Order: sequence, then C-alpha cells, then structure tokens
Amino acid sequence: MDLFTDSCWLILGLALLYLGGEWLVKGARDISLLMGISPLVVGLTVVAFGTSAPELLVSLKANLTNPPKGDIAIGNVVGSNICNIALILGVGAAIRPLTVHQQLVRREMPFLLLISLVFILLLLDESINRSEGLCLFAVVVIYTALSLRKARAASNPKSDLEIPQDGEAKSSQPHRSGALANIGLLVVGIIALVFGADRLVLGGSNIARHFEVPEATIALTIVAFGTSLPELATSIVAALRREGDIIIGNAVGSCIFNILCVVGLTASVSPLSRTPELRNWDLGVMLAFTLLLFPFVWRDRLLTRSQGVIFLAGYTLYVCYLGLR
Repeated sequence: MDLFTDSCWLILGLALLYLGGEWLVKGARDISLLMGISPLVVGLTVVAFGTSAPELLVSLKANLTNPPKGDIAIGNVVGSNICNIALILGVGAAIRPLTVHQQLVRREMPFLLLISLVFILLLLDESINRSEGLCLFAVVVIYTALSLRKARAASNPKSDLEIPQDGEAKSSQPHRSGALANIGLLVVGIIALVFGADRLVLGGSNIARHFEVPEATIALTIVAFGTSLPELATSIVAALRREGDIIIGNAVGSCIFNILCVVGLTASVSPLSRTPELRNWDLGVMLAFTLLLFPFVWRDRLLTRSQGVIFLAGYTLYVCYLGLR
C-alpha cells in the first residue's frame, strides 16, 4: 500500500475508535445507572472498561499478527496510561478543577501504583508469558466484582420482593425499551471498535515501516493517543457537566484495566515480548506520572488548573522527546 492509503486507514481507524468508544460508553453507562451504581464506580468500572476496549482490541490484533507486534501491544498500554493521567486529567483539570473522591485516594490510586510496579517487574525479562497474563486477568475480574458488589450494597436498593404499584408497572415498559436501545448501542460500538482497531494497527504499522520509525514509538504516540480518544472525549464532556468523579474514575480505572485486562488477556492468548525500542525510560515516565498524582491530590482532594497545566506540559515534553529520539 502507498502512504496515502495507509494514512487514510489510520484516520478511519481513529475515527471509528472514537465513535465506537463513545457509543460503547454511553450504552454501558446508561445501563449501569439504571442498576443504581454511583457515578464514581461507573467511571472506575463500566466507563473505564468501555474506554479501554480500543486498547484491548488493538493489543490483541497486534499480538496475533505474524510475526507478533509485541511493541505495539505493550507500547499501546504504556502510552495510553501516560495519556490517561497526563493528558486526560490535564485537560479535565484545565477546563475545571477536579474534586477527588476519598475512595480514589485511599484505595484505587495505591492499587494503580502497585500494579504498575508489578507490570514493570514482569517486563524485566523482556516478556510476559501466559501464566503471568492469566494472573493479571484474574485480578481484574476480582477487582471489578468487588467494586460492583460494594457499590450495589452502598446504594441500598429496595427489595425485589416488593409488589409494584400500578404506576411502576406501567413504567417498566419504557425502562425495558431503553435498556434494549442501550444494548444495541453497545453492539454497534463494539463492531466499530473491532474494525477501527484493525485499520489503526494496519495503517500505523505501514507508516512506521515507510519512515523507518520504530513501531514502539508509533505505539507510544499515534496508537496510544488514538485508543485514548474515548477517554479524552468522555473527560471533556464530564468536565463541562461538572462530573469530576467520572473524569478521575475513568482515567484511573482505565489505567487499571489497561494493565490487568489488556495486558493480562493479550498475554493469555499469546505471550507478549518487547524489543529494545520500548525502553525502560518509557516505563519510568508512566510510573512517574502515576506517582505525581499523589502529592497533587492527597491533602486537598483537588486537582487544580495549574496542576492540570503541569500534566499537559509534561506530556508535551514527553511526546517531543519521542519525536527526537
């Protein structure tokens, strides 16, 4: 294929990932809210999983090619986590200061730091095998189940044994039709994500070969940014609607899902390996941004505009460094 065709595939893939992620998140979020789950937990679980679907599909597609493109799979996760914290939270805080829920500071953020360290340790031997991938995936299943269970318990739903009143019986039909519409939106979103991921990997890989750019660099920049577009779009909308819990929950939850679900499931299907182009420096930048989040929000439970600008500046410097190396 020529450069123009590859660029068209890349743009089409990015567009489909954005639209598919939006449809997937909207359908999943509306269904979860009907279940009585708080916005914070929705951001940490349903929205985070939905917006991490592009990373999962791109990584699976890249690792199942012949030969496997482990640098795209791993670089996509590393770059997306950097993007989630530095760019997504940076943009959200720059639009409007973000109030941070105590649960995030005391539970999810330390958990993210822990699994980030585990992820880096697993890559010391340049690969993640199937058994390590299965362990990571098992952790995300347990984490999600516990989060949803605690959320449902905290919401104190009314007993299902209560006899519905006439008005409640009449209103069940709109709820049912709304649920079906959201399920349809989920399906359309997944289809768009699958095709978009395929086109993105194809276009990105061919462009990298054309310019003799290491695929790890493409994965850390173009692919990572493209697969983070759903998170970015969700955060901008949530910031404008003053829904800070969804922004931070989405960013932190997506980072957790990227490591545990994307890396875990991808390595479970086929072992992941990396080349020297994906450097320890990139892993260090991911860890540094995660650590920087703690002093910013630990005391005041607030991510200010100036701190958001610092995140954006750091992300800009990192991307410039990738372009020069």
